[in-house]
Order: sequence, then structure tokens, then C-alpha cells
Amino acid sequence: MADFRMPSLGADMERGTLLEWRVAPGDRVARGQIVALVDTEKAEIEVECWQSGVVEALYAEVGQTLPVGAPLARLREEGEAPRAPTVAPAPPPVPPRERIAAAPLRAAAAAPALAPAPAPAPAPAPAPATALEPVPAGRIHASPLARRLARERGLDLAALAGSGPGGAIVAEDVRRGAPVAAVEAASVPRDRREGMRRAIAAAMARSKREIPHYYLATSFDCARALAWLRERNQTRSVAERALPIALLLAATAKALRKAPELSGAYVDGGFRAAQGIHVGVVVSLRGGGLAAPVLRDADRLSLDELMRALAEQTQRAREGRLRSGDVSEASITVTSLGDLGVETVFPVIHPPQVAIVGFGRIADAPVAVDGMLAVRPVVHCTLAADHRVSDGMRGARFLAEVGRLLGRPEEL
Repeated sequence: MADFRMPSLGADMERGTLLEWRVAPGDRVARGQIVALVDTEKAEIEVECWQSGVVEALYAEVGQTLPVGAPLARLREEGEAPRAPTVAPAPPPVPPRERIAAAPLRAAAAAPALAPAPAPAPAPAPAPATALEPVPAGRIHASPLARRLARERGLDLAALAGSGPGGAIVAEDVRRGAPVAAVEAASVPRDRREGMRRAIAAAMARSKREIPHYYLATSFDCARALAWLRERNQTRSVAERALPIALLLAATAKALRKAPELSGAYVDGGFRAAQGIHVGVVVSLRGGGLAAPVLRDADRLSLDELMRALAEQTQRAREGRLRSGDVSEASITVTSLGDLGVETVFPVIHPPQVAIVGFGRIADAPVAVDGMLAVRPVVHCTLAADHRVSDGMRGARFLAEVGRLLGRPEEL
């Protein structure tokens, strides 16, 4: 038996609101399956299940706000015998500074927690749910994008007819719905932006308060890398071409192999090295704010795979379709503002990570080449790292390796 809990989707998440269950007691679930939709201050997140089994009980109700780590459901692993129904465990206490705001929630939760009704005689295990099966009573089957659009337009999903698989409500069904007043449509995006700014501010304040930053900055000659990339892209369609950011990400990820102390987290008073190089990439959202979807095992991806993963994650972030696995377990973050003309970025570490890399724009600049003055494409790179884990010498070696790889793009 195992409890499925409210996941932590970053240091700036302290609680989440359950918007929808995608499973019911008795359902079989597979690793990676979407089981719930959770609303955070930054975005709606599809929550994945990290083990296979059978759903024995749902502890949380739709609309309930719970802190990170609170039990949401109980899973029975394959081969385990069913457990007798029990009362759901109480969620962890809300942090002190939030107790006043959470008072209505605690009052609503004062009633005994729901427990599954005693099961009748054992029946054959249900077959895995398919998209064409009817949705259980009381649950509205709708895509995350449809839910977001409905909130922005002030529409009641229960009043809409779904045209998706199994009657699911999709975005187009919402777009065909009745219009609402502009003030109602604008209120939800405004609340989301304000909540996101609060979450970002809290994380950055914690970072500057707790992490002893040190900064290193340098510049890299990108002439050889860009020439190699142009030649490589000539034989590819526009959709298949890699962008310069892919070179920068690839060089960063592969350089981390020689600087493992920059890839991990500082937790419980010590450094915990990551079990892989998972690079979070900062993405600006259309409605304002930021997200940092993760490129998992980035050092093992080819340049084409890295470019595809970056494009997919950026699109998912901007469409509000991120999953819990897309925004968790980053071991380092990369931010780039080069497309906005910024030359140098001085980023702030995202706790509990211990380093962040910033890239500016690639622009022509005068440089010395073999004793002669030349104009070459140059990018400015900045490393911010945690002095509790590494020092300037280690950081300098990491940056030198990034520069070496950009000078030998065939190794990327």
C-alpha cells in the first residue's frame, strides 16, 4: 500500500487545490498516467502517478486546498490484498503564516473525512479506462485548456456539451459558448498573474536570504559553433532546424558531467547530488510570469532531441498543459534573454537548486584572434552558484568546459 500525496512542483509551491480527479476507487493506474488536475499559484498542473496499482480510496475532494505532502489517495500495488476501509489521514498542518487565510478551509474540513463505503462481494477487476467509457456521475470530463478558457470566460462547464472523446469538453466547445462581460473574463488571468508574482517573489526572497551566492561571468566566441550549425541546418527543413539556444543548452548539460557539484539540491543542511542532469529552462508565459519546464537527462540527448524537447515543453508551458513531471526535479536552471536583446543576465538561484546559468544575446563584438583584431559573434554567460557547495575555482572550470564545447560543436 502507498499513499499518493500532493506533489511538490518547486520550492515556490506550498499548497495546491484539487480541481479534478481523473480516476475513481477501483481503477487500475499505470506509471505516468494522469490521475488528477491541481491548481497552483502559477498554473494548472496535470498530476502523474509514479507507480502502477489500483486506486483503493480517494482522500481529497474536488475544490479542497491542501499543503504539499498531504495524502490525496491510497494505491494498492499489484498482488496486494485489499485493505479494510479506513478514515483518511489528516493533512499536515498549514504553515503558521497562512493559518488565518486557511481558517475557512479548516472549518470546512472539521467534519469527519470521507472514507470509502464497505465494498460488496469481490468483483472482477475493472478493465483499464478508455477515452470512450462514460464519465462517472458528478465528474465533468474536460481538458485542462477547456477548464482554463471556461474560467476566463465565466462559463459553467456543466452547461456545455462536449465534442471530444467520450463526450469530453474540449477548448473548441468552450469557444462556442456564450460570451461574458470583459471584466469577468479578465479577473481570472489577473488573479493568476498576481498569484504567480507572489510565488516567484517568495522563492527569490528565500534564495537571496538563505543562499550565499557567488557570481562568475565570461564570454564565448560562437563563430565556429554557429558556422557548424548553419551548415548542418542547410540540409533540413525549417521545422527540423536547431536554434543557437540548443547549442548553449547542450554545452551546459555536457559540461555539468565534469561539475557534478553544480547539479543537485541543498536540503536538510547538506548537498544532495542529482541522479541525472535535468535542466530547467525558464520560459516566459503569454499571460505574464514564468515557468521552468525540465529537460530530463539533457546531457544524453542529441542536439535534435534537445531541440524537440525544448520546443514541446515551451509550447506546453504557454498553452497551460504542463504535467507534474514537466516541472519537478530540475537539477539546475538555465535562463536566456538574448532574444530580447539583453547582453548579460545575472540570475538568482532557484532553491533548493545550487546553481543557475544565464545567457545573453549572441552579437558581433571585437575580439583578439591570433594577435589580430576581429569581429566575431560572442555570447555573454553568467554562473550564479551556492558557496556552501562549490567555490569560484570549480565554477570557473565549469565555464571553461562550456566554452571548450562551444568551440568543438561536433561533440555536442
